[in-house]
Amino acid sequence: MAAAARVLHQQGVERTTIADIAQAADVPAGNVYYYFKTKDALVLAALTEHARGFTELTAELERLDDPLERLKVLVCTWIGQRDIAARFGCPAGTLAMELDKREEGGLDIEAGKLIRQALDWTEQQFRALGRADAADLALTLISSYQGMSVMSNALRDPDVMTREGARLNRWLDSLKPKK
Repeated sequence: MAAAARVLHQQGVERTTIADIAQAADVPAGNVYYYFKTKDALVLAALTEHARGFTELTAELERLDDPLERLKVLVCTWIGQRDIAARFGCPAGTLAMELDKREEGGLDIEAGKLIRQALDWTEQQFRALGRADAADLALTLISSYQGMSVMSNALRDPDVMTREGARLNRWLDSLKPKK
């Protein structure tokens, strides 16, 4: 599943073959076919892997006491992935856009669930900060991440992620509750 997630992110759904994933996983192609009968099954597995990764990340962030600090560390995590974003974009965003262009399958809805997962978690953080506009702030944060990923990828410039991530952290600081 991890190999499927990585290869599909790097090559896209249409360009990726089951043989590509088998090679990346260092297993015979027959093993991949045994567990995943279709490419769509592999795409679904990749989406599940991305969701699992986000769940692990947020579980780690939940160890921090301050919801604002959690959000800032999330942004720093995005900045830390700047080279990947510059080359391939955001895994969830690029898959969601690519899958939306397909006529069959409904996998676009599954990809959208990854974005929803991020929105829901960030909204919870803003709610924990006492923000009545938590849903709007979450949409702003996740939209900003998607935008900086697209721009970094389009320009092949990882520094876009660095600059925009710093701007997002300044924005988050401006939202600190006044004492």
